[in-house]
Amino acid sequence: MQYISTRGQAPALDFGAALMTGLARDGGLYVPATVPVMAAREIKALTGQPYEEIAFRVMRPFVGATFGDDEFRAQIASAYRGFAHVARAPLVQLAPNHFLLELFHGPTLAFKDFAMQLIGQMMQAALRKSGQRITIVGATSGDTGSAAIEAFRGLEGVEVFILFPHGRVSEVQRRQMTTPPEANVHALALAGDFDDCQARVKDMFNDLAFRDGVRLAGVNSINWARVLAQVVYYFSSAVALGVPHRAVSFTVPTGNFGDIFAGHIARKMGLPIEKLVIATNHNDILHRALSTGTYRPSGVTPSISPSMDIQVSSNFERALFDAYGRDGAAVAALMAEMTGGGFTISQGALQMLRESFASGSASESETRATIARVHAQTGQVICPHSAVGVSVAEAHLGTTAMITLATAHPAKFPDAVQAAIRQRPALPAHLADLYQRPERVTRVPNDLKALQALIRERIAP
Repeated sequence: MQYISTRGQAPALDFGAALMTGLARDGGLYVPATVPVMAAREIKALTGQPYEEIAFRVMRPFVGATFGDDEFRAQIASAYRGFAHVARAPLVQLAPNHFLLELFHGPTLAFKDFAMQLIGQMMQAALRKSGQRITIVGATSGDTGSAAIEAFRGLEGVEVFILFPHGRVSEVQRRQMTTPPEANVHALALAGDFDDCQARVKDMFNDLAFRDGVRLAGVNSINWARVLAQVVYYFSSAVALGVPHRAVSFTVPTGNFGDIFAGHIARKMGLPIEKLVIATNHNDILHRALSTGTYRPSGVTPSISPSMDIQVSSNFERALFDAYGRDGAAVAALMAEMTGGGFTISQGALQMLRESFASGSASESETRATIARVHAQTGQVICPHSAVGVSVAEAHLGTTAMITLATAHPAKFPDAVQAAIRQRPALPAHLADLYQRPERVTRVPNDLKALQALIRERIAP
């Protein structure tokens, strides 16, 4: 299995190299040169299997010779052993033909754990073989950072730097990043929004001298392995509802497009998905792009669903690569136009995107009302991001079963939930003392050179 860049000017890599490289050297994102297809009988055979077995069968063709079968099975088992629910990603019925996929039973209570726990196992195995050290730098709008820290805290040969937008994540999200005591963890509160954090991380990767000098590795969803691990729960939930004998649809609350792109890959692999619905909050650039054909960031407005407060959706580049017929030069030209404030999607590519995805957005008031209504009707307590998904999904319900992804535990956003249902969700037992743990955090400017100097200083022997 070979991986190629969305911008067409970086060397093709195998899975192991793509895992450790993250962002391609031409600034693009790695995608598989071909997507393996599962036959209907292979998909049917997943029915009733444990999550770990489904994960092995779905991901195995993408991994190639990087890991042997026994080694890969062991990594998967270790990754999901700490999840609080035996099903790992259980389904809950909200209404006739509408189901909620709970993706928050991992150690940091968010869907990011599905990928990050596995990436931690994979990278640790690779480092043991090479004897090398790496510097992980990631940007987060709230959940990626805590999941990355949980996966890599205390590991030998790894320093972890996570940039988060100061004052723009929930208190629980912040404390999950700032309270781990391990010396290899560095939480950096950047003066700016998530797009600024993400831009500085990409700047570091594009500074090839710095990148090579500190052996930079990425764990944001720019890393293909992040997307791959998220493909699995599309299969596990779909077969639970009768696939391949019936189709299913998915609604995905998303800001950076990685989670719904995983659904796109699942469909290309043969999973019968009727609709893939993009759900955005009022920072609705993805919905606007599909509606108007113009991708033009308009500034981030803080919301009660802060993990979606994004205007530059990195993984949308992967979707554009497919929509433009895998023409790397065309994608590189679009990304160059971003420096001028945005770009217009060609008519043919826009048609392809609209055939692949539907979209919608939910306002703050609609999000609050959905949290309240779901609780009143079902007793389920959902987080604001999941509520955005449910609100948008309800406009796309039909005769096909709809699965809405519940991306985070409600206790990660207690103020928003309490305001909606007059009830404060409690943290699980393993995080019950989170508010009493001491914090370690460094305030940093939105300045590339200052960030690079800090990282060099911290990793110096």
